[in-house]
Amino acid sequence: MAKTIPAADLPRLRSTRDTRDRIDLVTEEMFGVTGLKADRITYHPGDTAAAHYHLDCQHYFFVLEGRGILYADGERIDLAAGDVALVDQNEVHSFENPYDENFTFIELWVPAPGDTVWVDPDDI
Repeated sequence: MAKTIPAADLPRLRSTRDTRDRIDLVTEEMFGVTGLKADRITYHPGDTAAAHYHLDCQHYFFVLEGRGILYADGERIDLAAGDVALVDQNEVHSFENPYDENFTFIELWVPAPGDTVWVDPDDI
């Protein structure tokens, strides 16, 4: 039987670091799955994500709108709508939106992440 969750009922996280928005799309709590996790993230102009990595999963990014910068293991990767990026397990990464438009993407972890390690523990 199909299971649906109305958009208004999807869990949302407001960042304490900046104005970015996260909407949980697929979690173990919502669908009982551990093989993947998915979120929709919007970085507003000027938003950033702290450097971090995941010990036990690959991390995919499907850019829906706008432009932004992915930093992965010290490399700058410019992303735009339609692009797809992959960050491997243990690969340090972060994001930045220096542009005047929103940068929105779906992020998919396979399998669902167990631990996130912050490069600077004060960034948790």
